[in-house]
Amino acid sequence: MTTTRLRRALAAGSLIAATAACAPTVKIEAPDKPIEINLNIKIEQEVRVKLDRDLDKAFQDDPALFGTAPTKGKAP
Repeated sequence: MTTTRLRRALAAGSLIAATAACAPTVKIEAPDKPIEINLNIKIEQEVRVKLDRDLDKAFQDDPALFGTAPTKGKAP
């Protein structure tokens, strides 16, 4: 009976070792190409702010230029 138990233990150990040897490996490597971050949104927002300020100044300088009537008694 002892030899049967020993054989079963060796078979189980061999099975566990074979299963562990087939486990996938994970490798961490740096990418070949540099990471690119697109910042077009920020640039677009800055352009819009500058255009809005220019339009506000144009409205203040000459309100009739864009077909708007000047407001009396109200400061822009």
